[in-house]
Amino acid sequence: MLRPATPEDAAAIADIYAPYVTASAISFETNPPDASAMRSRIEACGDLYPWLVATDESRAVLGYASASAYRPRPAYRFTVETSVYVDRQARRQGIGRTLYFALLETLEAQGFTQSIAAITLPNESSVRLHEAIGFEQAGVYRDVGYKLGQWLSVGLWQRPLAPMREPPEEPKPFASVWDR
Repeated sequence: MLRPATPEDAAAIADIYAPYVTASAISFETNPPDASAMRSRIEACGDLYPWLVATDESRAVLGYASASAYRPRPAYRFTVETSVYVDRQARRQGIGRTLYFALLETLEAQGFTQSIAAITLPNESSVRLHEAIGFEQAGVYRDVGYKLGQWLSVGLWQRPLAPMREPPEEPKPFASVWDR
């Protein structure tokens, strides 16, 4: 089941994200955010940038997908950065793809025009996922992060969302388009 994330999901989301921080270079964070920090991140997105969770029959959170502002300057307001994380025990079940499709569909309905995903390289499984759902490589920042004893590059993947109009309409609130 998919639903919008709530601040009450913060602990479960923090638990899912923590191993990506501590045991891999997938995230460039070096200390995993706790439930309070994750709650703040969810709340900071307000009603503009969606956070979705996938749950099982017992309502346990299995994964999440989120959108955030791509860059802070106003001209970027039609572009979002997206990400998806799945509990390590629930991987390879299509949860990430399901979450990502729902997130992208929602962002398109809101009127965002581009989605950017930043992928630490190498990461073949993330590259395959993004390319399977319509992202194309847009560039690489070479050797921009140092983690786990190595310099790492970040690839940027881009996917068009809603058509670009002139003048563009401001993105709609998340709650106005979510209807599942």
